[in-house]
Amino acid sequence: MFEQFKKGIFYTSIGKYAVVVIQFIVQIFLGRLLISEELGIVATVNIFLVFFQLLADFGLGPAIIQNKTLKRTEIHSIFTFSIYLALLLSVIFLFLGRPLAAFYNNDAFVSISVILAICVFFYGALVVPQSLLLREQDFKTVNLVTIIGSLIFGVVSVVLAFLGFSYYSLIIGNTARAATIFIIFYFKTQSAFTVKFEWAPLKKIYAFSKNQFLFNFINYFSRNLDNLLIGRVISQSALGYYDRAYQISLYPNQILTSLVTSVIHPIMSEYEKETERIKAVYLKLANILAIVGMPLSVLIFFAANDIVLVFGQNWAPSAPTLQILGLSVWIQMLLSSTGGVFQSGNRTDLLLLSGILSTTLNVAGIITGILFGRIEYVAAFLVFAFFCNFIQANYLLMVKLFQSSMLEYGAVLVKPVLMAIMQVIVYLLLPPLNYFWLVNLLIKGSLFLIVWLVGLLITGEFKRLKAELISAKSLEKMP
Repeated sequence: MFEQFKKGIFYTSIGKYAVVVIQFIVQIFLGRLLISEELGIVATVNIFLVFFQLLADFGLGPAIIQNKTLKRTEIHSIFTFSIYLALLLSVIFLFLGRPLAAFYNNDAFVSISVILAICVFFYGALVVPQSLLLREQDFKTVNLVTIIGSLIFGVVSVVLAFLGFSYYSLIIGNTARAATIFIIFYFKTQSAFTVKFEWAPLKKIYAFSKNQFLFNFINYFSRNLDNLLIGRVISQSALGYYDRAYQISLYPNQILTSLVTSVIHPIMSEYEKETERIKAVYLKLANILAIVGMPLSVLIFFAANDIVLVFGQNWAPSAPTLQILGLSVWIQMLLSSTGGVFQSGNRTDLLLLSGILSTTLNVAGIITGILFGRIEYVAAFLVFAFFCNFIQANYLLMVKLFQSSMLEYGAVLVKPVLMAIMQVIVYLLLPPLNYFWLVNLLIKGSLFLIVWLVGLLITGEFKRLKAELISAKSLEKMP
């Protein structure tokens, strides 16, 4: 298993880091070429694009990965169903423009929906080919194609923005990315489309896909209601600032956590009955993520003003929101691995329950913040909801799935908490920095790295992690 993780993480790291770098560079250019209101429009329409992607997935992707008994002909039948579903959803999205224009009082959504209808089809059509590659643990192909798609998106978006295409630059760029990824995945997997399809393969994965889809459906609203309401109740400009801060707060997940979480389910699904083994992996993963995430949250809180200026002086109003959301970075990092663990243990019923609780808490937090009429309040109540979700998700994992206790989970967080406290003390003692934002960021970043390394040595985490790595390698070599 160690070799599987090593291979998966290697290719995933190449893909994830390359995509994050590309996106980061693209956002820097777009931050100077587009205004907050234009990005707010894109953030708004992306809410509905993500929803239609969710519908197009229908829980089929994870179900294909989990079910090792599916034959090639059965997968082809599922692929045919997904194509029909993608076509239907793209047609519906085509006519969504006018209701959106009326709701947001902006006719731009009419023409936007026409372009994104094409995007909806391609995102729906690539679900099965991509899942088939992940099922076969072909992480190399998946990540290299993702990089190619991101490059296409970046080039198209920046060039069109420079030529004055406004928010259309991002929309056309996203469509080009989806089409590119689908075409390559399609020919790589040799997926076969037939006019007719059999219902039997769909029934075979129904139980798993049903719970997975319902979880995704419920989780969607908890993750997107903030953007939906901010754009409607406060303003598109405020949504632009909020979305900028929120996207920055997600970078640690994209850079660090997603390397591991994206390979958990494809690999750990082979150990479905070995819950003790899954628990051991989860606790070690939680410890590693906390070691990085908790101190990183402190850095983002104290360096928020300098971080947002990377995207241009006009994004300074995003800083207070980023400070607040930065406090949830470690929570989001730890929560991001729970879904794959529920799936690996074949407990999508618990995943669904966790999703229902998460949505209830997140929606309550978002609506409460909206009532105050400021994006900072939305961020604050959302962070509180994230913390509550952190508790309930881990309770369901540790107590219900692993038949253990929360104390066992809490034990792996003690030393990361101490490392975070060390960071807080250092930044509180740091005198005000009035240099250029880049200089300020370099100073704070250097301090973070130094204190983090010292924390690893003082708490003994460095020595322990090194010993576990050697032990894992030794076990993998045993017959």
